[in-house]
Amino acid sequence: MAKISVLPMIKQPPYLKKGDKIAIVCPAKKLPKSIAYGISILQQWGLEVVIGKTVAGSYHQFSGTDEERTADLQQFLDDKSIKAIIAGRGGYGTIRIIDKLDFTTFNEQPKWLIGFSDITILLSHALAELNTQSIHAQMPYTFDESTPEALESLRKSLFGEPVSYTYSSEFPNRVGTTKGILVGGNLSLLIAVEGSISEMDYTDKILFFRGCW
Repeated sequence: MAKISVLPMIKQPPYLKKGDKIAIVCPAKKLPKSIAYGISILQQWGLEVVIGKTVAGSYHQFSGTDEERTADLQQFLDDKSIKAIIAGRGGYGTIRIIDKLDFTTFNEQPKWLIGFSDITILLSHALAELNTQSIHAQMPYTFDESTPEALESLRKSLFGEPVSYTYSSEFPNRVGTTKGILVGGNLSLLIAVEGSISEMDYTDKILFFRGCW
């Protein structure tokens, strides 16, 4: 008899609708260029964009001191009018503040956390500690370099529209059908949180890696 595995229920934040507020923060490195284009795209989607202090912040390579970046992100984790938080950019720095953040209010009313690269820390913590979905996707800093398909994928994911992907490879693949929870992110960041409370459980999951650079 075949073994049937039951997938655990993972909390899903509410999908966005036009008029919702979305916050942009920079919990890691500072922005070296304007993200006006990225902001305009989010506004075109019908979202009200709230800008965190760290978007214009600077402290050495970071968007602010550890305390400033923690406070900025904490503000929006606690603000129940904010329905999603998207990182302005990645880089390095979120791992320095992850243990300083209080997710009590967030856990009571989950919201979408969005980003990639260094933001893998935040996404991994959300799943590991809070059993909550998040979105590994483009950030305003990279919107102008992104493809229309990638941005449309993010929009559909946020608004709860059907999303499908196709993948082709020159290498032989095993033919078949499977179903599972998709986890992963930047490989170097996933390794960095091994053994901590922010490490995801990879058991029986579909795992993807993004490059370590």
